Amino acid sequence: MERRKALKSLAVALGGLVSLPGWANNWNQATLPSGTSLLAPRADALLAEVVETIIPATNTPGAKALGVHTFIQKIVTDCMEPSAQETLTKGLTAVEALARKNDSQSFASLDASQRTALLKTMSQSTEPDQKEFFSLVKGLTIRGYMSSEYVMNNIVHYEMVPGRYHGCVPVVAKNTTSKNQQNK
Repeated sequence: MERRKALKSLAVALGGLVSLPGWANNWNQATLPSGTSLLAPRADALLAEVVETIIPATNTPGAKALGVHTFIQKIVTDCMEPSAQETLTKGLTAVEALARKNDSQSFASLDASQRTALLKTMSQSTEPDQKEFFSLVKGLTIRGYMSSEYVMNNIVHYEMVPGRYHGCVPVVAKNTTSKNQQNK
């Protein structure tokens, strides 16, 4: 490589690195593109109720309050194969159909024990689509909940850089003499 080309490339790279922090400094939730949603609003609400059934609110917020259903849609849309997207949409349709068939109500209007029983039925179903749906949603719900800001700050107490350096601590000398020497 010629020296002039190398210096020119280095100058461009350095200029880009210098301008990057100023360019990315004003990023926030409102300025980032949200993309299109995988699910219709009704299906999104149903997914929110499913994740709330898996991790309900107690003295800590539940999965719905932490927006885990949005996390699931984002992961399935951006990071998974189209077959996973199809599994999610078909599974939500199956949840609603099972709720109407078994209890003559929508899933959202069922009480907590009925919802849990319905999801347990899906997890033990002989139909692979229902089992796959439940496995996908349960795994992503746990991942989304455990990596949420609330859980990481208030429950797990996540530290970006673990470990501490305590440079000024008093050193206490231990008595190194053995009992045999003391008894003499």
